Amino acid sequence: MKKKGKYLVAPNLSDNSLIKTITGYDENFKHLKTNVIREKGLTIYLNNQEIVTLMAIGDHSKYLAIGYLLNQNMLKKNDKITKIVHDKELDILVIKTKRKTNYEKKLEKKITTSGCAVGTVFGDIYDEIKKINLKSKIKIKKSWIYDISKKINLTPSLYLKAGAVHGCAIIDKYNPLIYMEDVGRHNAVDKIAGYMFVKKIKSSNKIFYTTGRLTSEMVIKTVKMGVPILISRSGFTSWGVELAKQTNLTLIGRAKGKKFIVLSGEHRIEH
Repeated sequence: MKKKGKYLVAPNLSDNSLIKTITGYDENFKHLKTNVIREKGLTIYLNNQEIVTLMAIGDHSKYLAIGYLLNQNMLKKNDKITKIVHDKELDILVIKTKRKTNYEKKLEKKITTSGCAVGTVFGDIYDEIKKINLKSKIKIKKSWIYDISKKINLTPSLYLKAGAVHGCAIIDKYNPLIYMEDVGRHNAVDKIAGYMFVKKIKSSNKIFYTTGRLTSEMVIKTVKMGVPILISRSGFTSWGVELAKQTNLTLIGRAKGKKFIVLSGEHRIEH
């Protein structure tokens, strides 16, 4: 498996299709040039059915589509993907599976979430997630939380080049393995979920890190992936904390420097 620096997979910072240079003015009305993130739609089909159009930056689209379908319960963990077709001109990606699918009724229960770039979660997901109990006995040391935050902050990223994106990472102990960015944190999570599914990477002994808020959506996606620990440098929402407690997810927020707050699953943290 080819590595990009220290990661198994990460944004390609030399890909000029991800960033556009635009001219404008600063606060003193001096002429300037600045980098901005390109954003475009990706319409995802599962077999012959249109599922959703996501606003994304356009990299790792295959993993984004697979991860999205997994996290929405439309693609099952034992499904066999027979074909992937990506029409880059029309911004359409089709996932073909051996199993026949029809989610017309499910699509009627779509809920708009608080995710950047407008996230979606389908109503039945909330009912299913409450039945999950993460039984992993993995432990995380306090020093690892500090190391993880530092390593992510020092990672070369699209955020440092142009801003306007969230980053997410999968960590093994204190070593980052996978790093993804997108205009919405939910997109970055889905890319990671798709990559782990395709590469058959074990999740129950991993740690998830996000730069975004710890909302119900972030908790749901982390739990769906089977990752027992979720860390963010940002804050919490009450529903996110409630779902974390119900599913036995360790939820660590406001992790900056040598400070953090844990509101669920504190038994996994070694003092």
